[in-house]
Amino acid sequence: MNSLNNPTAIGVDNVLIYIFGISALMLVGITLTMIYFVIRYRRSKNPQPTSDVHGNLWLEVVWTLLPTLIVMTMFWYGWVSYLGLRNVPDGALEIKCTARQWSWQFEYPNGRKSAKLYVPVGQPVKVNLTSVDVLHSFFVPAFRIKRDVVPGMESYVWFKATEPGSYDVFCAEYCGVSHSKMVTTVEALNKADYAKWAQPAVENTEPRGLTLLKEHGCTGCHSLDGSAGVGPSLFQLNGKQIEVKTQGQERKLTVDADYLRRSIREPKADVVEGFQPIMPAFEKDQLNEADQQAIVDYLLNQNTQPASKPQKLDGQKLIEENGCLGCHSTDGSRLAGPSFKGLGTRTTEVKREGKEIKLKVDADYLRRALRQPNYEVVDDYPAIMPTFDQLSDAEVEAIVQELLKK
Repeated sequence: MNSLNNPTAIGVDNVLIYIFGISALMLVGITLTMIYFVIRYRRSKNPQPTSDVHGNLWLEVVWTLLPTLIVMTMFWYGWVSYLGLRNVPDGALEIKCTARQWSWQFEYPNGRKSAKLYVPVGQPVKVNLTSVDVLHSFFVPAFRIKRDVVPGMESYVWFKATEPGSYDVFCAEYCGVSHSKMVTTVEALNKADYAKWAQPAVENTEPRGLTLLKEHGCTGCHSLDGSAGVGPSLFQLNGKQIEVKTQGQERKLTVDADYLRRSIREPKADVVEGFQPIMPAFEKDQLNEADQQAIVDYLLNQNTQPASKPQKLDGQKLIEENGCLGCHSTDGSRLAGPSFKGLGTRTTEVKREGKEIKLKVDADYLRRALRQPNYEVVDDYPAIMPTFDQLSDAEVEAIVQELLKK
């Protein structure tokens, strides 16, 4: 990239050149003056001091004011450049970046996710930075931007690519054993190519209620197919008889619209027997009335929207997008986690609740490893894998099937 055409690099480079230039000029000037004095006033030519000057007001004023002015111009130039890096231009494309050990994930306004950062050439891009585990640092040398990504704190950087190309992204803060592998790229595409890339492959025609269940993470605890989960399954609820505890009293009730609305707004009012009261309440500022009703209608099978045709999910793409290859190799080499090579034919030793056991790697084990990664930890590896609650059941299944083929 030609940095002269890159707005964020221009400010940083110009400040560097200015400070370096002033420093080099002063170094040369002071050095030459010292050499001149050494030669001109050496002892062999001036064995006895002849000057009786005890002070010079103008000289003292100059060597006090001149360095002060130089330092102040350095500060001013640096401050203006810093403001340029923090003030995002109007019309910037906002992209969410999530850092985790040891990968980057980028989410776009249309909901699409990727492991590489795709941006259009000529448009400012604001990258909103969050971390789900430890301290990271988002560093793109080509754009001269670097920002710490601190857990629990939101930050951002912005840049504008002026030429198509691929530019490295590094984590510049040590974050664990695979820190050096936390590398991705900014893929700058011209507007036509970016529009083509951003176009959804298949129009989403699934019911609004189902989309909302996924967006709000409901499917992380409640299955849609009747299988067991952290919370009761959402499969075939309409008219179902259930046992609940209401204010400590056991009672039976029939699942209807009123019960579902109450369960969304006040989940601890009627707790289904056999489950813990751990569901958070969804207030109106999180889920408005219309969206609440869409979920209720979907659960009661009253939604008239056609369901989308099942889409064949790309398990390999999901593995890459969710940063799995930052910790797991595909060639048998050892990284922070076990290699994916030969996973489907492997018997492994794990620690489960403090006990060592052997088990066959199958679909059930892999599903548990994604949903509850620290329940069964492979021997000789640390329990550092995060849970992937953001994945839907279908996405988990696609990843599982892909891993079994390796």
